[in-house]
Amino acid sequence: MEDPQRPRSHTVTTTASSFAENFSTSSSSFAYDREFLRTLPGLLIVAEIVLGLLVWTLIAGTEYFRVPAFGWVMFVAVFYWVLTVFFLIIYITMTYTRIPQVPWTTVGLCFNSSAFVLYLSAAVVDASSVSPERDSHNFNSWAASSFFAFLVTICYAGNTYFSFIAWRSRTVQ
Repeated sequence: MEDPQRPRSHTVTTTASSFAENFSTSSSSFAYDREFLRTLPGLLIVAEIVLGLLVWTLIAGTEYFRVPAFGWVMFVAVFYWVLTVFFLIIYITMTYTRIPQVPWTTVGLCFNSSAFVLYLSAAVVDASSVSPERDSHNFNSWAASSFFAFLVTICYAGNTYFSFIAWRSRTVQ
């Protein structure tokens, strides 16, 4: 029961799809906005990232779980730190120009205003939870995190203002 052998073809046919061509050309063009970090909103975002990192690392390096209020501060600090890094990447890579369906001025206004309000509450909770009698070992870290939390709150307030100006000029048009 031998199978009869079929003659083999030596012709190879290749085709290119338009999807592959579009994919390769669109992924090779990578936009980068160097000027964004020189603007005031860009500098505020960098300050939010640096100061926010200080807030949550100063608390995370202590036994913060003994004071339940620091759980709220950690949640706000880490949550908005991650989202701020995400938005910085979006702004630097100019991804917002590739997704025009998203109302970026409204998203920025909502993000910055919610960050301002929640960081203000976290900074107040942080400051009110710091006392030298509670745990003298962690006092300096907690006091420093409270100071930096208020600085981050000021940065988010500034970015909320700039987001509001951009949103207002966008809706007036």
